[in-house]
Amino acid sequence: MRDGRRSRMRLLDAAAAEFAAHGIAGARVDRIAAAAGVNKAQMYGWYGSKDGLFDAVLAAQLDRIVDTVPLTADDLPGYAVALYDSYLTDPELVRLASWTRLERKPTGEMPGVTAELTDPKREAIARAQRAGRVVDDLAPDDVYAVVIALAGTWGPVSGTFAASAGDDPADHERRRTALRAVVARALVP
Repeated sequence: MRDGRRSRMRLLDAAAAEFAAHGIAGARVDRIAAAAGVNKAQMYGWYGSKDGLFDAVLAAQLDRIVDTVPLTADDLPGYAVALYDSYLTDPELVRLASWTRLERKPTGEMPGVTAELTDPKREAIARAQRAGRVVDDLAPDDVYAVVIALAGTWGPVSGTFAASAGDDPADHERRRTALRAVVARALVP
């Protein structure tokens, strides 16, 4: 059982890298299976199809970001900075979300984003709004969307400048300071 779990984790990691780099259409199951050290038949047995594998990868990435960067509604500037840092160390989620928008669902709720993932965040923002720690003239959904968008300003699919973990530490600190200030000015009374 442990070997099967480890094989699945290797497969999800290899698939995340492949999908992030090439998108859903451009990803090749042969490369994924080879990188993970599993055979294609097993992969299809677990996930049914390349699309099923992509769905599993996206869900795993979403779960990981929720666990790695929990929302702190009482410190939205700090949350935005933590997201920025997570995009530096694990840029796959942003790339996978971008491919999802390009190849699957260009509008509406992001596939794989469940109420289980978002409701606690929205509720935490609403509580912070009622307590006067977050502006209350915006809907909690909109506050959450704005923070995520601002955190991705220098993310892997930025239209202006995509930061990398190898950038000068002073540049990262300057960006964190700017991000913290903008989120505070926009969303903290």
